[in-house]
Amino acid sequence: MRLLVFQHLTAGHPGIFRSFFARDGVIWDAIRLDRGEAIPSLDAYDALWVMGGEMNVWDVDEHSWLVEEKQTIRRWVRELQRPFLGFCLGHQLLTDALGGTCGPMRQSDVGLRDMEATPAGREDPLFSGLSPCFKALEWHAVRVAQPPEGAQVLASSAGCSVEAIQAAPRAWGLQFHAEADDQSVRDWSTHGDYQASFERRHGEGAMARLETEMVSRAGELEGNAVLLYRNFMRAVQG
Repeated sequence: MRLLVFQHLTAGHPGIFRSFFARDGVIWDAIRLDRGEAIPSLDAYDALWVMGGEMNVWDVDEHSWLVEEKQTIRRWVRELQRPFLGFCLGHQLLTDALGGTCGPMRQSDVGLRDMEATPAGREDPLFSGLSPCFKALEWHAVRVAQPPEGAQVLASSAGCSVEAIQAAPRAWGLQFHAEADDQSVRDWSTHGDYQASFERRHGEGAMARLETEMVSRAGELEGNAVLLYRNFMRAVQG
């Protein structure tokens, strides 16, 4: 199996899934679009993953490569109809590429949150085996305001009504960071003023407390990641 990954940030890699790839012999090529790397021919790839990033879907003047990225996502999902999985920014790019809309949140949402599967989510193959209510890491200031036409909303949370979508039979977007492990919070907090702004809102030491909570729930989060990974791989093979 060969997986194409669009990456927008050094720490914005597939995280915990990398060990799964190594175990299963999955070959994955990360393209750093933010560094000007070119999108390769799609012919050699079985699936496309699009990871998170600091930019917004509408920042095309500052990041002109977003235009080609969205065109590629649209072609992959609509024309080629191949398996796709987007995380955070990748979820938003999928939405935007297929005609949905995204917008800023009143307050950024960072922390472990309860995800609630919708009736559609409880029946969706990507969520097979997951509890209807599960914990996941949020780290975003933009939300999907209107999913693409025909998309199914699979999960929601108290702070975000569209936490996951199925936009095509084998194309999904996740607002939450299923790829995150206990190292992710430490890595992401070093970017920009993330830690300072988080602690202004939640109090001094809030980032350290989040790191501790991630460690305490590591087994639970990994178990959910395993299920999502296995379910996605079944979709690829199907």
